[in-house]
Amino acid sequence: MITNGSQKLFEHYRILLIDGDAKILNELKNSFESDGYLVTVSNNGKDAIEIAKKFHPHLVLLDLVLPEMDGIEICQELKLIPALEKTLVAFYSARSEDYSQIAAFTAGADDYIVKPLSTNVMLLRVRALFKRLRVKKIPKNIQAGSIKIDRERYLVMKGEKTIIFPKKEFELIALLIGSPKKVFTRTEIYREIWGEESGDNSRTIDVHIRKIREKIGDEFIKTVKGIGYSFNAN
Repeated sequence: MITNGSQKLFEHYRILLIDGDAKILNELKNSFESDGYLVTVSNNGKDAIEIAKKFHPHLVLLDLVLPEMDGIEICQELKLIPALEKTLVAFYSARSEDYSQIAAFTAGADDYIVKPLSTNVMLLRVRALFKRLRVKKIPKNIQAGSIKIDRERYLVMKGEKTIIFPKKEFELIALLIGSPKKVFTRTEIYREIWGEESGDNSRTIDVHIRKIREKIGDEFIKTVKGIGYSFNAN
C-alpha cells in the first residue's frame, strides 16, 4: 500500500471490481479499501451490470474473460447506460495480445492493465485514471455573479477588470467558485489544491484566502467558523 501524503486524495471514489477469480477480487478489494476507496465486487458479467446501475461506480475494473458475459460485452453495455456516462472502465487481464487490447479500447475502455501487477503500481495506475476524471469534470470557464474564471489563460475577471493570480491562489478561487455556497473544509481545500493531507494546513489556507480577498473584495468568500470557506456570488 502507498503511504505518501496523498493517500486519501481520491477516497470518495467508488470502484466496482469484476473478476471470476475470488482470490484476485479479495486482494484488489483489500488494497483499494486500504487506500480509502469505496469498493464492491462481482464475479460475473450479468450481475455486474445490475450492480453498476445501483452502485454508480466512478471506475469499473474488469477482466476480459468472465462467466456469462465477457469483458468486452460488459464494457459496451456500461457505455450505453446514461447514468454511467462519466464512469471510467479499465481492463485488468492476463491477455496481453495487441488484438485483445484493441478490442477493449474499441469497446470504449479508458485503460488496459496487464496482469500481474504489484499493489503499489496498481494503485498508482488507478490514481492516474481518477486524475483524468477530475480534469474532465472541470469546465474551462466558470462564472458566479460578477466573478468569472478563465482556466485556459489562468485569469480572473471581476466585471470588466482582469486580475492575475499566482497558481495556488487561482486554483483555490476556482475551486470555491466552482461550487458556489458549498462549504469546503480546510482539509478538503488542502487536499484538492495541494494534493496531500496535512495536520497543520490552516495557516497556509488562511494566507491564500486573505490574498484573494485583497484582490476581489471581502464580500465574496465567507468564513464558516471552525469548518472552512465558501464562495458567495454577488
